[in-house]
This record gives sequence, structure tokens and C-alpha cells, in this order.
Amino acid sequence: MATMKISVENTPQAVESESLAQVMILSIDEDQAGQRLDNFLIARLKGVPRSKIYNVIRKGEVRVNKGRIKPEYKLMAGDSVRVPPIRTAEAGTEAKASNQMMSLLAKSILFEDDGLLVINKPPGLAVHGGSGVTLGLIETLRQMRPDAKHLELVHRLDRDTSGCIMVAKKRSYLRHLQAALREKSAGAGGITKVYRALVNGDWSKRVHQVNAPLLKTEVAGGERVVRVHPEGKPSLTEFKVLQRFDGFSLIEARPITGRTHQIRVHAQYVGHSLVGDNKYGDDDVNEVMRVQGIKRLFLHASALSFYLPDSEVLTHVDAPLPPDLSIPLSKLSAI
Repeated sequence: MATMKISVENTPQAVESESLAQVMILSIDEDQAGQRLDNFLIARLKGVPRSKIYNVIRKGEVRVNKGRIKPEYKLMAGDSVRVPPIRTAEAGTEAKASNQMMSLLAKSILFEDDGLLVINKPPGLAVHGGSGVTLGLIETLRQMRPDAKHLELVHRLDRDTSGCIMVAKKRSYLRHLQAALREKSAGAGGITKVYRALVNGDWSKRVHQVNAPLLKTEVAGGERVVRVHPEGKPSLTEFKVLQRFDGFSLIEARPITGRTHQIRVHAQYVGHSLVGDNKYGDDDVNEVMRVQGIKRLFLHASALSFYLPDSEVLTHVDAPLPPDLSIPLSKLSAI
């Protein structure tokens, strides 16, 4: 069994109060590599509010290899993580997932083997706890599966986006699948992610892909905003029209890269914002469609294709449109 090396620094701050932990230096081994820093700390600092964990990371009090680091940093074998003294008086007060939510997630399992879960994530459920969110998908799954010690998100979905999301049960699967995400397609040994979205307007028959760099910035209050910008990261999305309606188009989107809000911003960039998108969409159209029954972002992760470790067989998982999208969609006038 892999072990984690821990050493303790005897600092004045560490002994000021019994409610303060000592400084810890955690050495990352091969079994722990591949995790995001924030997820690694959240799983180990039981009882510490997530907002506190993100706060000490932002302040630079958490260091990796003696340097400041971002929450999304992927830990590597050999990394040295310094964790500052953190109050743990709140230990044992972690919110408990409701029986209703646990039952819903149990019914939402699309695929499971020894190392992987694929969940049909309900809309409105954050993938993890954080600022303003007590419990997310991963925390709920950990409460449902207390014996599964290595549950980690392979990738993410926005809170309002429903559909397929992968959760690794083993570190070996996490490393394999995150490496596969860096490939362009399942045909090349990577992972293909397919989404369905309803967009405003009649999507042009000539637009099959959008290749435009995306830049992520923060505005007042820490809100993330993404826009097409020449200084952004290379970003590519493939699009296909599935059905046309009076004033709208149902499209299939395949993000080749994995940038934040990529599908939403690329669709907006070519003049077809997503229905129900409160950040990048048309407020007037959104209000009209809300009356028609579409009360959230019309974006659904409908399919995943991937190879499991040591397998040459392509695994394909589908998630049908949920009723809150499929029912109002069926009432639109097709053309």
C-alpha cells in the first residue's frame, strides 16, 4: 500500500493555539500523482471549510516545491506540499448528503467497473463543494462509498450542465484517463466528449468548427469570464446541426480542447449563444424560453467514448436528454 510521507515544522504559529494544526510537509508519491491540489487538500483536511482551503491557497500559504501554486495544479510524484496551520474547530461538521440526493445519484450511474464511475450528473449540482456550495457531486459520492478511498473527478462540468461525467475509483485510472483527455479523439487513444445544445438562430451550414483562442479572466467578485482573445489558449470545437427549429438550432458540439466555457463562448462568437445561458446569452430570449419551459442552460453532455487501461475495446456511454430539456424541446416548431 502506498504511503504518504509527512513531516512537521515546529513554528511559533503552530503552537499558538490547540485549535491550530502544525505546519505539514506532504511528499507526493506515484499513487497520489495526477490529483488537483484543491481536491487533494479537501480530501485530507476533514472538517476544514472549503472556503478556508481555497483562501490559504490564494494567499500563497500553501506551497508546492516552495512556490505559490493555483488550486487546479496537478500534483506530480516527488512534489513537496507545504500545508500551513489551519483551524480545525469545525471538524466533524461536514454537511451530510440527503437520502434523496444519494438515491438520485445511485440511479444516475451509467457505467461502473473496478476503477471508474460514469454518472449522468443532474443539472444544478456542482461537481465539488466550494465557495457558496456545501456539497457537490464528489463529496456526495464519497459519503455514498465510504470504502472507496480514491474517488476523484477525472474532468468537470459546469453546475448547470447535465450529463456524462467520469469519476475515477483508482489512481491508475485517474492518471490514464487524464492523459487520454490530452489526446484529440478516442480514435487516437483519447476521449471523445459529445454535447447537445440548443442555440439561438439558424446555425450556418458552413460553420463546422470554431478555432478561436480563449482567454479566462476574473471580474469584480471573482466571477470567471471567458472571451475570444488573441492572447488566449488555442481552442477548437467541432459543431454539427442535428435539427432546426423556428428561431433555434439543436446542435452537437465536440470540444477538441478542454477550456472553461468553451462550447458556450465559441457558439456565442459565431452569433449563436446557447439558450438559457445567463453569462454569455441573450437575456430577452432566455426570458421568453423560460416561459416556454427551458429554465436553465440548454447544454447536456450526451456521450463519452474512451479506452479503459489495458483495453483495446472502445467503451461508449450515452446519456439521453433529461426531461427538463427534452419536453420543452419537443414543443418547438421544427422546420
